[in-house]
Amino acid sequence: MIQKDIRKLVSYGLKTGLVSKEDEIFTVNRLLELFKLDDITEEAMTMSSEELLFTDEETESGEKLEALLSRMLDYAYEAGLMEENTIGYRDLFDTKIMSMLMPRPGEVIKRFRDLYESEGPEAATDFYYRLSRDSDYIRRYRIKKDVKWIAETEYGDLDITINLSKPEKDPKAIAAAKLAKQSGYPKCLLCRENEGYAGRIDHPARQNHRIIPVTINGSDWGFQYSPYVYYNEHCIVFNSQHVPMKIEHATFCKLFDFVKQFPHYFVGSNADLPIVGGSILSHDHFQGGHYEFAMAKAPVEKQVSIPGFSDVAAGIVKWPMSVIRLSGTDTDRIIELADRILEAWRGYSDEECFIYAETDGEPHNTITPIARKRGDKYELDLVLRNNITTKEHPLGVFHPHAKLHHIKKENIGLIEVMGLAVLPARLKKEMADLKKAMLNGSDLRSDEVLNKHADWVDEFKTKYEKIDENNIDKIIEDEIGLVFMQVLEDAGVYKRDEAGMAGFERFIRSL
Repeated sequence: MIQKDIRKLVSYGLKTGLVSKEDEIFTVNRLLELFKLDDITEEAMTMSSEELLFTDEETESGEKLEALLSRMLDYAYEAGLMEENTIGYRDLFDTKIMSMLMPRPGEVIKRFRDLYESEGPEAATDFYYRLSRDSDYIRRYRIKKDVKWIAETEYGDLDITINLSKPEKDPKAIAAAKLAKQSGYPKCLLCRENEGYAGRIDHPARQNHRIIPVTINGSDWGFQYSPYVYYNEHCIVFNSQHVPMKIEHATFCKLFDFVKQFPHYFVGSNADLPIVGGSILSHDHFQGGHYEFAMAKAPVEKQVSIPGFSDVAAGIVKWPMSVIRLSGTDTDRIIELADRILEAWRGYSDEECFIYAETDGEPHNTITPIARKRGDKYELDLVLRNNITTKEHPLGVFHPHAKLHHIKKENIGLIEVMGLAVLPARLKKEMADLKKAMLNGSDLRSDEVLNKHADWVDEFKTKYEKIDENNIDKIIEDEIGLVFMQVLEDAGVYKRDEAGMAGFERFIRSL
């Protein structure tokens, strides 16, 4: 069976273009070596084209590939090639399997650049995104497990996802990681040294990973896709050096330089302070992609005029967080105004709105910037952030407040700022159990898991004349969407009331 599966995997490689016809026998032999086999049976070599066939639909879904790899992993464990038959070890070994089909980095880079020059940036990224999925670096069959829906709100349609594509670590893997020798290589998950790395039980394998070098604002960066794509062509652009995140003049220059090279993509940066920043503050990076978020669709509700910048359109965006949108044809002028806003915000305090630039020498103000091209103009959204904490709000004043933690407690980074909720995997089961409990009239407060949702349910169920089997799923989804809207409102430094908007205008006038 393993020999037939080797033939089927090579057939998949031929179908997707990972393997050329000239490399077919070579790839079979590499897989035989991996599985410590000396030869391949006549039965396997003479399999019919129907047995080897991967349809377009099967290739796109990844489910047939998943089943094929699963059988190969079972064999590897039974043959003593895998230490444990757990998800951590299986992920390490199936990446090694797929690496046997992969072109070398230089070949991928050449193909990308040739397409960029001959057909344009969109053709180049189409090729690279397809490669990242066909190579199983992006595990399509896992991404499909994510729960997704759209929530209608006063700010537009928000994207809601319950993230299930990141595998939860099993107890054996956690224990093994604690006992494993600590390594500083690669320094983090974004470092270039990940390309081709075999991985460890505490670090994912990346033998099927390829990186495209890009020059941004005169410096060397890397371009890749996220293995956990939260939206279409979710990419990561990272500094070739392991240097910390920093929002500064050069950041704005780099964002626009990337957009000019890939005008069909937006790109943005997480903020550079804890709580309001991204998960990897130690390595300077951006996130982008071929997707239009709700925030990008949100209109400017109040035009503002900044002295000396009549050529740059500026305005306050109708959004739960505090966003200034700059627009124009000259990116140098947009950057000049962005510099002024960043410098002013870094040192700005407004006690009426509980905004303090610093306390005890610790800075609190920063910005989350997002750049895009719209028609013949460039746009830069500047989201004002503040990470101050208090006894009442130890996780952050401008952070999801405690009453919302039953749905969302984690930091609000770039993706969520733009209107896509990434909710924890626990919610899938909790919402299914909550649905049953509500339909059965069970006491939520007596359930040790569901009791945290009880106040929320009491609050929203009075809005509906009847909640039954026909409408409960939609109601729960809608109400989670409204919680995420409140999460974003909590994260906004200027609230959407009269006092908050007056405070926002005071800051604008200070410019």
